[in-house]
Amino acid sequence: MSTFQAPKGTYDLTPPRSATFLAVRDAISAPLRDSGYGYIETPGFENVELFARGVGESTDIVTKEMYTLTTKGGDQLALRPEGTASVLRAALEANLHKAGNLPVKLWYSGSYYRYERPQAGRYRHFSQVGAEAIGTEDPALDAELIILADQAYRSLGLRQFRILLNSLGDKECRPVYREALQTFLRDLDLDEETRRRIEINPLRVLDDKRADVQKQLTDAPKLRDYLCDACKAYHEEVRALITAAGVAFEDDEKLVRGLDYYTRTTFEFVHDGLGSQSAVGGGGRYDGLSEMIGGPELPSVGWALGVDRTVLALEAEGVELDLPATTSVYAVPLGEEARRVLFGVVTELRRAGVAADFAFGGRGLKGAMKSANRSGARYTLVAGERDLAEGVVQLKDMESGEQTAVPLTEAAAELAKRLG
Repeated sequence: MSTFQAPKGTYDLTPPRSATFLAVRDAISAPLRDSGYGYIETPGFENVELFARGVGESTDIVTKEMYTLTTKGGDQLALRPEGTASVLRAALEANLHKAGNLPVKLWYSGSYYRYERPQAGRYRHFSQVGAEAIGTEDPALDAELIILADQAYRSLGLRQFRILLNSLGDKECRPVYREALQTFLRDLDLDEETRRRIEINPLRVLDDKRADVQKQLTDAPKLRDYLCDACKAYHEEVRALITAAGVAFEDDEKLVRGLDYYTRTTFEFVHDGLGSQSAVGGGGRYDGLSEMIGGPELPSVGWALGVDRTVLALEAEGVELDLPATTSVYAVPLGEEARRVLFGVVTELRRAGVAADFAFGGRGLKGAMKSANRSGARYTLVAGERDLAEGVVQLKDMESGEQTAVPLTEAAAELAKRLG
């Protein structure tokens, strides 16, 4: 047993389960790569102020959950708790919005960090794949991202997820609703912390998961009743485009998400098989975020999908991914000369794109064949001094048990042919 263990609330990804996480990341990003989204990677930590301004000083993420540190030079940094602010900062810094091709379409994958009480589906270190479309206000862009996320989940075999959809209005109509909501909330029986939230960002109160709070919100003013005509038309167009694409969704007038930067379209993907941590991903439009962090006006929309929770959703539905074999051919040499010769064959197979492994360490035939079985290889190559003298290797089909002698010079080509 090692002296050290992974920090509380974190996890290690090790084979064979790590292969599932890789497959999920690939499946989520595949529709994005086919739709003009380019890959972006940002540092694991940023200036604290980036998140305070963008995510919101009143949010739980900023006030309670960020891991912060002070550098030797006195800079205040934070491990990134989410991806959007970092991606937008990087896009602005690289002047991607000035390249003349808007929207700037980006996707990313990485680890994020929040100090929370660890539980199933909620970790202090977690993995996401995200997408951002920066610089264009177009309901078709909002619909595109929702459709691509739906496509990604369905390609994995998930069926028991739901899409929740809402509009949060914009800078024209939200202030009117905000005032009406504050008036309503001030008369409720709420704790002091929630009362402070009423004055800073009352929409966050609607996101409170406590049953006693939700019970009091039954008659709260509905945002849909305060949307301006432009926001209503925008939202109806998003709904129409998603519907036309055959993607089912549910209108959720209380959906506000946990970040301050959202405007207009907001959505969440939930899976009822995950208990209290049912959200597997979400996102929305954030037209004012660029200006919040010192950039120009750049209306944008995006989402992030949790890799960890997507894996849990797959397990909840009993979906087993068809993962490629890590090893297709396993070479077992008997003797030093065979070791050199078969190592050359393995190298040739790998160059031809065949997943091949080798019995390292000079083990005997029995131990090496056990390793071949454990590797999951479809075929095993075995050669000893007599085989080499005859110019052949023994090719064994691990499923049927059939073993045939194949000319050494043709072994790589024969295996590539059989494996297709």
